[in-house]
Amino acid sequence: MEILVNRRTKTKLSTISDVTIDGVFFCYGLEDVDRGLKQSDDIDVIKTKKVFAQTAIPAGRYEIIINFSNRFQQYMPLLLNVPGFEGVRIHPGNKAANTEGCLLLGQTEGADFVGNSRLAYRSFLPKLRAVEKKEKIFITFK
Repeated sequence: MEILVNRRTKTKLSTISDVTIDGVFFCYGLEDVDRGLKQSDDIDVIKTKKVFAQTAIPAGRYEIIINFSNRFQQYMPLLLNVPGFEGVRIHPGNKAANTEGCLLLGQTEGADFVGNSRLAYRSFLPKLRAVEKKEKIFITFK
């Protein structure tokens, strides 16, 4: 499975994107501020530019697994090997204050906001669960 997060609206508070699954639009995404980080950047560059809990995931391609989150007390998608970040998940939330570097999903979008996030997430997780045992899941941030 290939998930694409196409970042298109960048503000001083957040980054809004279109999220597609295997080439088909699925929902909107919201992240913290895009500081121009790339997966290929030297870790020292990432650490210098990153603002804790206020920085979007470095652009690049990451594998996703589903495992238990102690913080959320449920099984959730986890991005692997995000340089300079730990515990990057995909979860519900509406604005940048609801994330610390994770991707939030929503069915609607506004200025620095995604709406109907729980509904979007509840539709998203089963899609991943349906393929997780059969194939790898990847997410690309552009």
